[in-house]
Amino acid sequence: MRDWVLPERPAGIVTIDEAEQRRAATWELLIVFSITLGLSALRSLLSLLDSLLKPGPLNRQSVALNVPQAAAHLIDLLLQLANVLQLAAWGALGVYLLWRTGTRAREIGLDRRHPAGDLAKGVGLAALIGIPGLGFYLLARALGLNLTVLPSTLTDTWWRAPVLVLAAIGNAWAEEALVVGYLITRLRQFGWRENRSLLASAVLRGSYHLYQGFGGFLGNVVMGLVFGRAWQRTNRLWALVVAHALLDVVAFVGYTVLHGHVRWLP
Repeated sequence: MRDWVLPERPAGIVTIDEAEQRRAATWELLIVFSITLGLSALRSLLSLLDSLLKPGPLNRQSVALNVPQAAAHLIDLLLQLANVLQLAAWGALGVYLLWRTGTRAREIGLDRRHPAGDLAKGVGLAALIGIPGLGFYLLARALGLNLTVLPSTLTDTWWRAPVLVLAAIGNAWAEEALVVGYLITRLRQFGWRENRSLLASAVLRGSYHLYQGFGGFLGNVVMGLVFGRAWQRTNRLWALVVAHALLDVVAFVGYTVLHGHVRWLP
């Protein structure tokens, strides 16, 4: 239990001590997150402020996650796929930058050595987060701390379900590769302790969900703490990607299937 609460940094982490290298790594972090999830965090904060300034409580307002982006179905499909491509590139950027500085993908758990184990761990993490997470969302919304989240408002086309699945995988890959694999590895190289790195990662994860409200922020901070610690202890990033993808697939596709048929679902 102590190893989960107060874990030690793994052996083999090379600390960046040279001043010029630390400056370069710091600038790298700032640039990466200023064009990816850090920018999303800023936009989410501004979106929340806008919602707070509107008349009426947060739970009387709504926010949609996957929305139509063009009137023509074919153009909309291509724009949705472009968004997925962007997410794939974000995650790949973090993995590439680690590789350029000597950290190979397999060293952060992106390899094919344990596919069955990664799948099993992913399913377990998804269940651990998903069921309580839904209850927490409903509670936060009932208390007026959260907007009503609409996972999808895409029209009923032949490509809606496949695109939602791809969007879920894209979200999972980008977030786990950047916020866990890349960020925590860099913070370790700066000499940060495991709990400090974990907290920074979890707060960042929560911050780019602020557009959903305070409940979205807190819920994702908790998810970040659980996911980050699981990676710190197991070093299997694919398991986190699997878990996150499953959560989003259930949310996105499940909403389109159940909307209008389940009374408590907005």
